[in-house]
Amino acid sequence: MPKVMIDGRPVEVATGATVLEAAQAAGAVVPTLCFLKDVSAIGSCRVCVVEVEGVDELVCSCKTPVAEGMVVRTDTERVREARRLALDLILARHGLNTTHFCFSCLKNGACSLQDVCRQVGIDAPTFPAESAAPFIFDDNPFLRFDPSLCIGCQRCVGACNNQARNHALQPYKRGPRTAVFAPFGPSWRESGCESCGCCAAACPTGAIVEKRREQYRAWEVSYVRTTCPHCATGCQYDLVVKDGRIVDTRAVDGPSNGGRLCVKGRSGSFDFVQAPDRLTTPLVRNQATGELEPTDWDTALDYVAERFQELIGQTGPESVAAFACSRSANEDIYMLQKMARCAFGTNNVDNCARVCHAPTVAGLATTLGSGAMTNTIADITDTPDVIMMVGSNIEEAHPVIGMQVRRAVEEGSRLIVVDPRDIALAEKADIHLKLRPGTNVAFANGFVRELIHAGLIDRAFIEERTEGFDAFAAMVESYTPERVGEICHIDPDDLVAAARLYGQADRAPIIYCLGVTEHSTGTEGVMSLSNIALAAGKLGRPGCGVNPIRGQNNVQGACDMGATPADLPGYQKIANNEVRAKFEEAWGVELSPEPGLMATECFGAMIDGRLRGLFIFGEDPVRTDADTNHVLRALQSLDFLVVDDLFLTETAALADVVLPGRSYAEKEGTFTNTERRVQRIRPAVKIEGTRADTWIFTEIMNRMGYAQPHLEPAAIMDEIAALTPSYGGISHERLDSAEVDGRGLQWPCPTAASPGTPIMHVGAFTRGRAWFSDAEYRASDELPDPQFPFVLMTGRVLHQYNACAMTSRTEGLQQLGDRSFIELNDEDAARLGVADGEKVRVSSRRGSLETTARVSAKTSPGETWMPFHFQDGNANWLTNAALDDVCKVPEYKVCAVAVERL
Repeated sequence: MPKVMIDGRPVEVATGATVLEAAQAAGAVVPTLCFLKDVSAIGSCRVCVVEVEGVDELVCSCKTPVAEGMVVRTDTERVREARRLALDLILARHGLNTTHFCFSCLKNGACSLQDVCRQVGIDAPTFPAESAAPFIFDDNPFLRFDPSLCIGCQRCVGACNNQARNHALQPYKRGPRTAVFAPFGPSWRESGCESCGCCAAACPTGAIVEKRREQYRAWEVSYVRTTCPHCATGCQYDLVVKDGRIVDTRAVDGPSNGGRLCVKGRSGSFDFVQAPDRLTTPLVRNQATGELEPTDWDTALDYVAERFQELIGQTGPESVAAFACSRSANEDIYMLQKMARCAFGTNNVDNCARVCHAPTVAGLATTLGSGAMTNTIADITDTPDVIMMVGSNIEEAHPVIGMQVRRAVEEGSRLIVVDPRDIALAEKADIHLKLRPGTNVAFANGFVRELIHAGLIDRAFIEERTEGFDAFAAMVESYTPERVGEICHIDPDDLVAAARLYGQADRAPIIYCLGVTEHSTGTEGVMSLSNIALAAGKLGRPGCGVNPIRGQNNVQGACDMGATPADLPGYQKIANNEVRAKFEEAWGVELSPEPGLMATECFGAMIDGRLRGLFIFGEDPVRTDADTNHVLRALQSLDFLVVDDLFLTETAALADVVLPGRSYAEKEGTFTNTERRVQRIRPAVKIEGTRADTWIFTEIMNRMGYAQPHLEPAAIMDEIAALTPSYGGISHERLDSAEVDGRGLQWPCPTAASPGTPIMHVGAFTRGRAWFSDAEYRASDELPDPQFPFVLMTGRVLHQYNACAMTSRTEGLQQLGDRSFIELNDEDAARLGVADGEKVRVSSRRGSLETTARVSAKTSPGETWMPFHFQDGNANWLTNAALDDVCKVPEYKVCAVAVERL
């Protein structure tokens, strides 16, 4: 702790701290312009200069480290004059002339240059302004660059290179000066820019701005802190509100995003809230005309209650079901499952984890005792020794975590990528195992065998904290590198090298996503990754663990809240007599001990008549579930379908009743992100005609005879906490408190005194001893044959989200891409006579569609890939509804298709 003197005041600071940090600790006010904490500290503006005793020249405080005994003066006449001169010169370069002046600037009122000039005492520039550049780069749909307003501070470059780690912005020399290249001109599509907007957020002037700032000025708006509604990273930001409308977002330093946002979070998270096609009145199908017609809330809700009661009276409570929305708040989901169990009397309740991460819940619960991410995002990306990513295109599906992985790799972390495609991070990987789709279990078994043979397992950990290792070790012995190479289509030497790289590392997290879970062997794939970490002793400590990255913003919370057929909130088993008795006492009903149908099982039950009524909250299975024809047939077989949603989706268009719900920006509540962090959402706007989803569920319960008081979201969370041990210490009041300070709380958080649990399984596993799975490799359900010779995989792209219900209503995201495509290997394309950009027909045993070919070596020969976002060629018309044996998750990642040139 070096001791330094700042303006006559002694302070102690950490070793490596800068003079600026020491000055701030001493309470001194030092202006900065080019400096941005953790983003840029190049000392180019000279505004933060100070005097240091014994040093002739003034020094930049933002980049000068302190030294023991240093004496610093921050406010002498020499310092003040130097700052004024530096700003005067910057203003001359800034281009304040007849065509560019502060009043017309989009950043007027939010300009750091203005603020620092006032702070230093500059009222007007002394030197003549340079001529404004005759061009503005504004071809990017979101971002604009005006070089004449650029002051060369390079904060934008720091944001792109040090924060987003995208390196699309670069400095260059223009004569004796440094200028910035911002790739927002005509060739912006080829630039590699992700349109994340980190550069615009960092720019201190109006040089780089988000175009939507034209709609407002800083003094016209208010800010509402909330959590992003897209993927489960849990990014924190402020919604910017003007005259009752959301006009922008502002990133904040949240625990999982650190001030970063991706293009969806920054630019695609509010247009849909105020879209002109939002549902604002209930719709009921006219039985005579077959059309959906507007009605009032009482009529619609009475009809819903009456029809569900009628069906239950005729064929029992097991003939109805409810699907929860994994993008909605915990409080909503809790009340939805309560409605199903208390008013409908059924355990037929589920959520979209059934088509994505249910194998995570079941697999990790079986091996470790808790089906959730073991470590934190910051922990697994803060420069571990090795990162192993399996089936996770993290830069596109979870872009802000992808930025942090890129940072880790650039700062020295080694990277193993296990993925059937040449994803972007594969280029940065030390080893890319480009395995055949559906062979994850074989890969993992061979990986652990190599750890055993290389002496890289942690025998003390295995003996003290696990069970089943001997049987497991005997099973994997047959998975030699040569056998695994043949199964997975990888080089056996690469498998050996990857295992040794991981095994020799001290800190080595496993990160995985849907490339592991969305298989007919998804649960086995999850357990096999758990085997790797257990064998190496890399669980229960920092920088390690098994870390599923959840796909939707609150899919973790949806499972936590009991929106699953066998679990009550907190994964408390419905079959457990003591658990059931606790909920029966709290809810005042008798609960069935029998687990209900999983969502993917419900479709078959609809077709055969066992399931007659369905309530869907915020999901669109016609767009998102495998084998669309099968889903359509099932939904059309129902006697009664109710959909609670924001828009008239493809699924809602089939409903007998459509109820207009509310978006995240209109409600109080919480989301639980992928790292088990419970964070707040807050209302920013109100859409007339809609009702809170908790109000809708409560009204239906009461109209069906179950007396449910109307509760505010905070009171609902209190009820959740009272019944759910892992949430026992969580409340809205505590999440809003200075104690938590906007960082959220990670479950398990059993009491109000608990700080939460960043790392799971420290010292002991939830199940006691962890268990080694002995699952053997099994081939995928449907493999290529002469009629359908290609493997089809599906996935996500950066700029769209799920069924596009939210992102398609942002015009700029549509410009980035609004059409389907299929990736073909160049060898296959040559054999088919298909050129890049040509139209092709893709067919499977379930359907066919037309789309556009993208020809490259990104996939291996015989393998193809499609996004599922786009309705003009939705891959789910093709995908196979073959289900995982344990979790009934469809096999989205492997089906057999044929491709022909049109």
